[in-house]
Amino acid sequence: MTMPPDLERRRAVKTLLAAGAAATAGWSAWAGAATTATAAAAAVAKPRQGGILRVATANQSQSDSLDPAKASHTADYSRMFIFYSGLTEFDSNFKVQNALAESFDTSDHKRWTVKLKPNVHFHDGKPLTADDIVFSLSRHKDPMTASKAKSIADAIDSVKATGPLQVEIVLNAPNVDLPALLAVPHFVIVAAGTKDFSKGNGTGPFVCKEFMPGGRCVGTRNPNFWKPGLPYLDEVQLVGIVDDAARLNALLAGDIQLVSPVPARDVERLKRAGGFGVLESQSGLYTDLILRQDATPTRNPEFVQAIKSLHDRERIQKTLLRGYATIGNDHPVPAWHPYYLAGLPQRTYDPDRAKSLIKKANLSGTAAEMVAPPSIESALDSAQMLQQAAMQTDLKLDVRRVPADGYWSTHWMKHPMTYGSILPRPTLDLLYTQFFKSDSVWNESGWKNAQFDELLVQARQEKDETRRKQMYGDMQTIVYEKGSIIIPAFINFIDAHSSHVKGLAGSPSGRLMGYRFAEFAWLDAA
Repeated sequence: MTMPPDLERRRAVKTLLAAGAAATAGWSAWAGAATTATAAAAAVAKPRQGGILRVATANQSQSDSLDPAKASHTADYSRMFIFYSGLTEFDSNFKVQNALAESFDTSDHKRWTVKLKPNVHFHDGKPLTADDIVFSLSRHKDPMTASKAKSIADAIDSVKATGPLQVEIVLNAPNVDLPALLAVPHFVIVAAGTKDFSKGNGTGPFVCKEFMPGGRCVGTRNPNFWKPGLPYLDEVQLVGIVDDAARLNALLAGDIQLVSPVPARDVERLKRAGGFGVLESQSGLYTDLILRQDATPTRNPEFVQAIKSLHDRERIQKTLLRGYATIGNDHPVPAWHPYYLAGLPQRTYDPDRAKSLIKKANLSGTAAEMVAPPSIESALDSAQMLQQAAMQTDLKLDVRRVPADGYWSTHWMKHPMTYGSILPRPTLDLLYTQFFKSDSVWNESGWKNAQFDELLVQARQEKDETRRKQMYGDMQTIVYEKGSIIIPAFINFIDAHSSHVKGLAGSPSGRLMGYRFAEFAWLDAA
């Protein structure tokens, strides 16, 4: 049973504040009086030490865990970077930087030598050693761990310590992207032999004070964090508020200081209220319409091209997503990406072309059904828009709304026309491998293209960036011309915060500064 939004907000906030109500006085007044701050202004001001930051995400479940192998959503990923650190990390420009690793060296991109930073300690005082790296990476390969990152870890042939602070990683095949893959939240480093993850014993910026699955999570400042001067906050508190309206109301009331996500439709309301900042960043997140290649009429090439021509991308971007998106072109690489191929003709809304294609394929009068849940951003609205556009042709498209609960296991990819929601991946290779490779279990449309598969393997091993970019461009062309998914837009990440929260900046690697907000956020009043 779903509780009313206001009740959900009050209940979640009561849980969050149960142990520290006295420390929260004054935030409601500040929320109404402060002026909107920008990330640029925050960067200019000198960071202030101290204070408690209260954060709400859209995720909470009894299956919540501090085990990195189990992480599966924004709240999980954020907890990983609150308590742990990885060998590498993404900066705000989506570039890979060394973290616990001092260096990565390789001559063939198959055998890698990783040297660790010295004098790094876990929260319990144990020094970081090579054994911790071996344990942390190897456990993802064990089927008993049930790691969400097993498909990535399976590319690792072996991991062994070659010194107290040195590790050798050998892959099954060369992969230029290994440092980027190790920056994902699942591969943060835990202490060797860890079995009880409830304490969150890592090397991260905060020490776990409290964690309750489905409830709140509290971390206190790690005075021995390996990055000098960080973090700034004394404490960070994380709670889940599933309902969009309840989550936004908690921010407006001053009960919460940072929320994620914020639907595009609510941004103007925040701006009118005053006293809040919007944290926006371009991303590779997309909602796609999937046309299965093992079903009718979606396996018909003319039908696929007709549906692509019936998508009014500008209207989706400007109206449904309120401008907080960039227009897509039916392949999964946004224009800001370094491997983006410029020059592919932009598909436009063309119902006359769609009608001609339907007639050419002898599909006049054909009926088809689109299946969509309310939980995928813009999916239902896009389906209804497509349904209306199809009236100008001889197609009869119906929209079936299904519950969000169970959608991914019951409906996704199981009907001729369903919707997907694909989060950014750390590398283009991983995105292509998981969703477009012929034998992938998440190959949404079930298409198969031998040339694409061959280019994917070649690009993974290619050291020359110019040639690699050309290969990724060729793959974009193949998906654009022969693929059967429709990607009308890439949806920006939108979070919101009290104007008293500083130090935040958008990141294309994920919401909440690539899930690493706790490390950099600070308050201009405590």
